Amino acid sequence: MTLPVRTGGCQCGAVRYEVTGAPVDLYVCHCTECRAQSASAFGISFRVMPQQVRVVSGALKRWSRKATVGGLLDCIFCENCGSRLFHGDLSGTEEISVKGGSLDEPLDLSAAKHIWTKSKLAGVIIPEGCKSWPQEPQ
Repeated sequence: MTLPVRTGGCQCGAVRYEVTGAPVDLYVCHCTECRAQSASAFGISFRVMPQQVRVVSGALKRWSRKATVGGLLDCIFCENCGSRLFHGDLSGTEEISVKGGSLDEPLDLSAAKHIWTKSKLAGVIIPEGCKSWPQEPQ
């Protein structure tokens, strides 16, 4: 059986990557950090294990910031255009986030889990039946 492969990359096209297999989870985050990072109403996190990601081309840089729930969050981006592509340690053993807007084919967000809804923008409607949390889920 062939596993599904999703492709994506940065805005300038220098970085290209592949994600093999199904996501562990899919989140829409309404926190102020994700809104600032995406310059949009929310951030999309396509959660996978690091071994599912293969960077095909381009050079990445890392910047770390304090996470809202403690610790540091590694933010991985294209060294050329600055597009954020991943959150987490690509060489680690814990789940990482692939930034949903960097995928070539758009994700279906109809069943995504919504987090940090206490800071969502007015007018953003969470689909009926979706799981949601006012902050980070336990």
